[in-house]
Amino acid sequence: MGSPWKGFVEFTLPASPPTAFVSADLSSTSPVGLSLSPYGRSHIKVLSPVTEMERGSSEPPVARNTDSTPSTSADPVPIPRSSSVSCHPHPGSKKHKRTPLYQRSMSFDPGMLHSNGHTAYANGTGPGIRETGVVEKLLTSYGFIQCSERQARLFFHCSQYNGNLQELKIGDDVEFEVSSDRRTGKPIAVKLLKIKPEVLPEERISGQVVSSIPVHLDGKSAPGQVPTGSVCYERNGEVFYLTYSPDDVEGNLHLDTGDKVSFYMDTNKHTGAVSARNIQLVKKKQMRCQGVVCATKEAFGFIERADVVKEIFFHYSEFKGDLEALQAGDDVEFTIKDRNGKEVATEVRLLPQGTVIFEDISIEQFEGTVVKVIPKVPTKNQNDPLPGRISSRIGFNDKELPFGEKDTKSKVTLLEGDHIQFNISTDRRDKLERATNIDIFPDTFDFTKETREMGVIAAIRDGFGFIKCVDRDARMFFHFSEVLEESQLHISDEVEFTVVPDMLSAQRNHAVRIKKLPKGSVSFHTQSEQRFMGVVEKEVVGTNTKNASPTKTKEKEAEEGVIAYEDCGVKLTVPYHNKDLEGGGYPQVGDKVEFSINEVKRTGLQSAVSIRVLNRNASNAKRLLGFVATLKDNFGFIETANHDQEIFFHYSEMCGDLENLELGDTVEYTLSKGKGNKVSAEKVTKVAAVNGISEDVGATVTMGKVIRPLRSVDPSQTEYQGLIEVTEEGAPKGQNYPFGIMGMSNKADCLQKGELVKFHVCTVAQTGQKMACNVVPQRRAMVECVKDQFGFITYEVGESKKLFFHVKEVQDGLELQTGDEVEFSVVLNQRTGKCSACNVRRVSEGPKLVATPRPDRLVNRLKSITLDDASAPRLVIVRQPRGPDNSKGFNLERKTRQPGVID
Repeated sequence: MGSPWKGFVEFTLPASPPTAFVSADLSSTSPVGLSLSPYGRSHIKVLSPVTEMERGSSEPPVARNTDSTPSTSADPVPIPRSSSVSCHPHPGSKKHKRTPLYQRSMSFDPGMLHSNGHTAYANGTGPGIRETGVVEKLLTSYGFIQCSERQARLFFHCSQYNGNLQELKIGDDVEFEVSSDRRTGKPIAVKLLKIKPEVLPEERISGQVVSSIPVHLDGKSAPGQVPTGSVCYERNGEVFYLTYSPDDVEGNLHLDTGDKVSFYMDTNKHTGAVSARNIQLVKKKQMRCQGVVCATKEAFGFIERADVVKEIFFHYSEFKGDLEALQAGDDVEFTIKDRNGKEVATEVRLLPQGTVIFEDISIEQFEGTVVKVIPKVPTKNQNDPLPGRISSRIGFNDKELPFGEKDTKSKVTLLEGDHIQFNISTDRRDKLERATNIDIFPDTFDFTKETREMGVIAAIRDGFGFIKCVDRDARMFFHFSEVLEESQLHISDEVEFTVVPDMLSAQRNHAVRIKKLPKGSVSFHTQSEQRFMGVVEKEVVGTNTKNASPTKTKEKEAEEGVIAYEDCGVKLTVPYHNKDLEGGGYPQVGDKVEFSINEVKRTGLQSAVSIRVLNRNASNAKRLLGFVATLKDNFGFIETANHDQEIFFHYSEMCGDLENLELGDTVEYTLSKGKGNKVSAEKVTKVAAVNGISEDVGATVTMGKVIRPLRSVDPSQTEYQGLIEVTEEGAPKGQNYPFGIMGMSNKADCLQKGELVKFHVCTVAQTGQKMACNVVPQRRAMVECVKDQFGFITYEVGESKKLFFHVKEVQDGLELQTGDEVEFSVVLNQRTGKCSACNVRRVSEGPKLVATPRPDRLVNRLKSITLDDASAPRLVIVRQPRGPDNSKGFNLERKTRQPGVID
């Protein structure tokens, strides 16, 4: 049975220690070098240390036996403490007798093996100094240490570490000695021992952030520099400040100045600086936020925040100020608190208007096209607050921007394809861009496919109106907000517009995008330039409306006339109306006329216009001249040309506008007989004014007195004419002059019987009769009383002893007082039959009113009453008086006064 120690050889150590690596654990073989056997000796050549370090192989190197001669030295060679040797058995070595363990001359100390072939002394002559450091870099077989006591970075080999290499990590504290590399002479670390950190009991420190880490450095920090913030804490009345970095904050939170935090203190092993680590947020600082009140309810409201796109609730009890002055749109600041799991605004206060700004609006204006309009009636699923879209080319890119209802300069309806200009608004909170200040270009109608119509403003109300359309029968509703260019519209203005269905009812239409046009742009009809000749076949006949009046009768109520004419050999007829006549007089059946033809664009109907009578038919009844003497509700009377009779006429026989008919107007008419052979006027036409009575008017002014008024004043008399008696001295007694409506200086004046007048005497050309003309009443009376807007004059008219007047009838704007003497005219209201004064002129002022003293009987009675008299009347205070400032009682001291004596 062979010996188990076969294969071991003896060797002797070289005088110079080889740079071979030997493991401290002799039971295992080092990755490189030789294994050392405690038995026997052998003289063996060892591998070069440089070669082994360069190889760094995990295979054990093979020792070469270059010299087979056994060593002649019998004494063992001691191993230096700084040397480490490893041996392997050589297959070709010679067997020797085993030497007992106690006879070994080599001493072994595991702590002395970690020299790596280097001296443990700085100069190789003394023991090394132990230092401490931190593992800065660690690779597979070597690493680097950062010295703690000095600024140095040392190399070390993993074999120099005393311990489990798997537990060594970057940042571990180690203790080592400094040696020098024999080959390079550089200092290296040997005999590494890991220092177990002293675990001290830690407590979290409460503090506050005094400087937060900047979010945007904008390139101001140095390359590689980590941004830092600072926290503070208090100990024994002193405040200490510590720095921290983003890695020291737990939860990847951003801390703001004023936030309450807790942390541990940490000391930098290299610099000794103390900093905060493992920072936890305890409580956020209650920051004051800003916003705008967007809605107010009965007891609460909502604020649109300026920091985020969000609304926040607030109760009116949290508003610090005058609640009556708070309204939507006010700028406010507030504090956010959490109540029942929801954020609410507290301590709400007003800010100056314009403090809160949500967005930045570009100065530059851009052009674009509307590609999507805002629906007038929002759908149930529509949640987009900016539903509109505008396409624009900004720079070199096509961009689509949203917009909302409030982004247009006006409320004019936008349509797809509109050419517009706008600004770009950027929200400061979420950087959202949108189009705003949208305005329509005047040439937008060239880009859209809308159909434009024309018309005339027919009616205007408060905020809306109606348009008479050229191409439609019905009047078109419009709102003032749809008017372009903010131009003020008036009745009869010509406009252009677009018709769209009403958003509430598709069966109704309304006008939008209204543009004012120059005068003459809109025409409802076309008129032929050619003039035609024709003969009247039918006259215009008015309707017999019993209750018609000058203000209510319409031209459309009259039947239209007919004119017959020939065009290119074809006999045709065309209707006409009296409003289309030119010159005086109305055409009658058989009259030859000249006219033009007008065609309505909307309906295509034709009518004769610009009608001029050329030749009258001789067979027509004779036309007479007269003067309007009386106008009642639906009839009147005409004074004949001789001024001696009056002829009845009904308003239905009036050809023309009754609204312009006044007393004294010259008219042309035809006599006709009705039932009971009563004579009346028909086909009454207003003509140009002629001389009233005659040009032969005397220059002498005569004084007289009315002894008979006109029949319009006194319908009971049979004679139409009034009568004036001359009252001047020297005039023959009983000399009288008749007068009619044309003899009155003021046709509306109502002369009463017995009134004094001034007049001239004239001669009627047709009959040679002398009549009174230019009759002016001489009325003077006293003002009986004056009230707010009216008063009464002491003057007898008919059965009334007083004559009413309105303050507007007083000339020169004077304020009349009771007792003033005035001159005036009397007018008769044809509808009510009552008289009133007009053209009131003050002649002289009445006596001034003087306060009359108290009657003696009243003064004597007051003097006879004493305060102690039991029979005297007693006053009982029911309610104390209050002053203007709502204070009770009187400020002045009450004094006893003598009855009947005024201070």
